[in-house]
Amino acid sequence: MSHGFETLAIHAGQDPEARTGAVIPPIYQTSTYAQDAVGAPRLGYEYSRSGNPTRDALQECLAALENGAVGLAFASGLAAEDTLLRTVCKPGDHVVIPDDAYGGTYRLFAKVAERWGLAYTPAKVSDPDAVRAAIRPGSTRIVWLETPTNPLLGIADIAVLAGIAHDAGALLVVDNTFASPYLQQPITHGADVVVHSTTKYVGGHSDVVGGALVVADRELGEQLRYHQNAMGAINGPFDAWLTLRGIKTLGVRMDRHCDNAERIAAYLDGHAKVAEVIYPGLPSHPGHEVAAKQMRRFGGMISFRATGGEEHAVEICNRAKLFVLAESLGGVESLIEHPGRMTHASAAGSPLEVPGDLVRLSVGIETVDDLLADLEQALG
Repeated sequence: MSHGFETLAIHAGQDPEARTGAVIPPIYQTSTYAQDAVGAPRLGYEYSRSGNPTRDALQECLAALENGAVGLAFASGLAAEDTLLRTVCKPGDHVVIPDDAYGGTYRLFAKVAERWGLAYTPAKVSDPDAVRAAIRPGSTRIVWLETPTNPLLGIADIAVLAGIAHDAGALLVVDNTFASPYLQQPITHGADVVVHSTTKYVGGHSDVVGGALVVADRELGEQLRYHQNAMGAINGPFDAWLTLRGIKTLGVRMDRHCDNAERIAAYLDGHAKVAEVIYPGLPSHPGHEVAAKQMRRFGGMISFRATGGEEHAVEICNRAKLFVLAESLGGVESLIEHPGRMTHASAAGSPLEVPGDLVRLSVGIETVDDLLADLEQALG
């Protein structure tokens, strides 16, 4: 990286537009392009599923922020994941997945990819020995991580697991949605592919859905680009423009998310109505040292377990006011949810089922004293 993160977020892929000098990339809201002659598309643009200048600007910026060779933008995080799996894997292959993961990711493996013939094994990604034991020599194509995991905020050592995956001839894929590229760059620690739901911290304003892949190897990037076009789950130009606009403030937003989360985690820790606080920034967190090694700071996501069990957890969610009861995360506003009945309902009865007494917070950038007061009344 030849420039600092904040500089890249504002300038990578975003030179002033050549014809007018517009400093913000235009929204190329077009489906097709006039060609100079048969077989001679202008600047290589033929059809917006295959290529669009606004999406290209976002893709270049994402690659720069993750220190990767190729970035690709998709209609959603799950569209990015599906494209990756069907590019890299074939029926009969195997993937190691986290035993704590986003419910949509689990649903993709359990309800879609498995029917296609892709096997998977959940493993505790904070335990390198468990990951090593889950690998099937000769058939494991991917070791898939989240770090921090969703919603139990487990921490995986990216460098160690990259070595384990590569020794087995597998790719290491890291879903970096919870951390964002500002807090963590998995490729610099040995990962092959980074996955994002850009809906979350990257976009940052809860107004656009999107996903991304960033890869270390250019050849793999071109294979993924082929499948991005062939499968068609692309990011539209206006969505790409909104995401790019959000990226410009990613660094300053993440600093405030972290500031607020640290205050809230300290408040919840030891609270009479809270049985356990799960936040990588707390020294008591089992992954604290690994997180400190590979992350700039510890993020804006906090989970905690209510002393009164599942019904108490649900009551807390229902009583919150400033913390909006909603799925998703990573926006400027604070959100609260009950993972067991909301984002992770698809994992019920599986090895990825989450505790019923768990509450997940996405801490926003509001005045932190207001957020603390809201939690005080919600906890009862």
